[in-house]
Amino acid sequence: MEGVERACQRAETVDELYEVLSHQVAKAVPFDSAMWFGVDPATLLAVAPARIEGMDNGYCSTFWHGEFHNQDACLYRDLAREGVPAAALRASTGNSPLRSPRYRDFLQPQGFDDELRVVFRSGDTVWAFAGLFRQKGHPAFDDHDVALLSAISSVVGSAVRARAGVAGTAGPALVNAPGMMVFDSSGVLASANAEATRWLGQIYGTGEDDSSSWLDVLADPASQDLRAPVPIIPLLARARAVAAGHEDGEARLRFRDRTGRWLVLHASCLAGRTADGTVAVVIEPAKSAEIAPIVIEAYGLSPRERDVVGAIARGSSTPEIAAELFLS
Repeated sequence: MEGVERACQRAETVDELYEVLSHQVAKAVPFDSAMWFGVDPATLLAVAPARIEGMDNGYCSTFWHGEFHNQDACLYRDLAREGVPAAALRASTGNSPLRSPRYRDFLQPQGFDDELRVVFRSGDTVWAFAGLFRQKGHPAFDDHDVALLSAISSVVGSAVRARAGVAGTAGPALVNAPGMMVFDSSGVLASANAEATRWLGQIYGTGEDDSSSWLDVLADPASQDLRAPVPIIPLLARARAVAAGHEDGEARLRFRDRTGRWLVLHASCLAGRTADGTVAVVIEPAKSAEIAPIVIEAYGLSPRERDVVGAIARGSSTPEIAAELFLS
């Protein structure tokens, strides 16, 4: 626990936080593979950056499809509402993991025999997820492992929250116009405009000249990289779940790119005879009103401070805010 606290204090970025956190957790709860994701606290959709260790790239779409379309044990959205923020798959299924679609479709094909999940909270708000995996022949995760991950939930959640409001490495904006991408029913990129190629480069930290490489990744299912589809693949899965009536609301998330700029992504299923399962994704700069709630959460503002920030996000002037809130 002390090692995790020191790691959370020492890390300057979310990338670095996941790296040192993985190293510290492995000392107390050994694992063979792992995944670490930040999330948009409003939608619980995964955002970049993420850390993936020892996972098969080809199962990314399978994983996220299961999160939104299957009834399964210890889904992240269920853990977010539970009193205990961590759970192991074998223990949750009464040591009958074949009852779990995730075990059959995602874990077993990769040689994993158990999974330990945790949501990282600050207060009642979830800021990150993690999943630890053990291969067949290794011991299942036990109650002690679950307790250890539960104990660090608030420490890590607060650390991720603190970094959510801090810009990343400063850099020039490569694009301002909305980017548009269209994905077919298998999650493969079918088409994109020029702005989308530059947005991908900005999201994933490459230069403008290299951004087209991410289009190649998203257009070729055989080469799909678990780093690249975050946050694209979870967004596609949620959009299809919303269209199918499995989820309420919309497929939308906010996050910072590698330059520290706030973005918003929208996804929706297209209608028409030839559009079965086709999803359109729009990437654009986030408006102040869209990021105000997450900034308020990130900085832990008081109710009065929240009122002021909300008024600023609506475009109110200083005299208007003072009159509205009865301030001098």
